[in-house]
Amino acid sequence: MPKLDDQISTLQEKLHQLKLRQQRQDARRRASDALRERKATTRRRILVGGVVLAKVQQGEIDNELFRRWLDQALTRADDRALFGLTIGERVTSA
Repeated sequence: MPKLDDQISTLQEKLHQLKLRQQRQDARRRASDALRERKATTRRRILVGGVVLAKVQQGEIDNELFRRWLDQALTRADDRALFGLTIGERVTSA
């Protein structure tokens, strides 16, 4: 029976190695899918931002309303500085 036990052991080890290989492949696929989705989300944000900025520039969205949106949404100092908002400044509604 030792020969049969050796074969079983060998097959179990091979099965273990194949399961590890499958797990690595699944992890790579999930990482790739996540990266693809992050890129798509970033692209959507860029496109929406471009549309909103164009509407503000064309006067279709009120500039003061847009500044209030930014004031409420932006908290990081460097983000606020891009739009001329200071840390302590809050745009008041008219």
